[in-house]
Amino acid sequence: MRTQNLVWALAATHFVGRAGGVARPFLVLYLTQERHLSPTTAGAVVAAIGVGDIGSQLLGGWLGDRIGRRHTMLVGFLGAAGALIALGSADTTPAICAAAAAVGLTSELFRPAGSAAVADLPARERVRAFGRLFWAANVGFTVSTVAAGVLVRHGYGVLFWINAVSAVLAALIVWRHVPETHAPTPPATRRALLPVLMRDPVMLAMAGIHIVYFATFLQTFSTLPLIMAGDGHGPELYGAALALNGILIITVQPIAVRLLEGRDKAAVLAVSMLLGGVGAGLDAVVHSGTGYAMSVLVWTLGQIGIAVMFGATFADLAPADLRGTYMGVASTTWSLGAVLGPLLGTALLENAGRTVLWAACSATGLALFAAQHAIAPALRRRASVPAAHRNLATKGTH
Repeated sequence: MRTQNLVWALAATHFVGRAGGVARPFLVLYLTQERHLSPTTAGAVVAAIGVGDIGSQLLGGWLGDRIGRRHTMLVGFLGAAGALIALGSADTTPAICAAAAAVGLTSELFRPAGSAAVADLPARERVRAFGRLFWAANVGFTVSTVAAGVLVRHGYGVLFWINAVSAVLAALIVWRHVPETHAPTPPATRRALLPVLMRDPVMLAMAGIHIVYFATFLQTFSTLPLIMAGDGHGPELYGAALALNGILIITVQPIAVRLLEGRDKAAVLAVSMLLGGVGAGLDAVVHSGTGYAMSVLVWTLGQIGIAVMFGATFADLAPADLRGTYMGVASTTWSLGAVLGPLLGTALLENAGRTVLWAACSATGLALFAAQHAIAPALRRRASVPAAHRNLATKGTH
């Protein structure tokens, strides 16, 4: 029962945090229209938040192992609330940049800490728990996309305040309902992440595989709208595609958790990555709304499979004393993919055309499928070794 309460409380924080995340989608418009920054400067501010997100993932994992999962989540949510208010109030470029950096460094602290709290659960309970967190976050994201479009009619300022209030509400949920799951590590036995990580080729390989996957998957949010516009479709059709993605996740993902629980994680990841690549590759040959809907269906099924197994797989790899930092590294694979994907995809689209871009996505899906199968035996061996024994196996790396 305590496990269920913990998972539901964490899911509630993910829902509230994402449902209230109404400021960032309109940040460029706010900066250019209300603060009168140039598009280039506004883009730099948004990029600063993205870079901060990467640091936030790593810092959140490190803090989760040092001061505990609960305290890290509280620092993250409350810090993000203050940073969001500062960003919405700043009226000079240096102040805006400083506040944006603070938003980036605090807004994702909760993610690796919450993932580490789930990783502290018995292995048999992790797949369902991680699936519930992913589902709650996506329901919250769906709510935020609808709410933001309505709320912005009352001005951009209200978006920052609502975003900040949602962060405070998430902190209250943590304070009241999330217990600490991490036993403190004595200072004398604490280990640095980097030496351990450099001796862990399986973790490094999995991180690399997922960076490539996320860079490929995120073409759906960077180059796909450009491709659809090139076919003469307006932004409404792309919005409908995103809505279909959200509806599929909300309806199918709970079923997928039940169907996939207990199955081989590496096999599910391999097939899911293949679906992601093939789904993206379909966009080279489709031109109608129906065709794009079929593409969305295929890559969303891959997205769901990754989401169901992602956290539990990396939790299997983590030594007991470095769960937070390992989950932080896992989270950064998304952030790095989000940086690399749009840069590489738009360059390939501009210089080689849509057919080459989407053929590259399909080929990448096949390569990821093969790579995931190649690493599968090592993943199974690691999952069969208790975390405490994994911890001992890497002793001596201080």
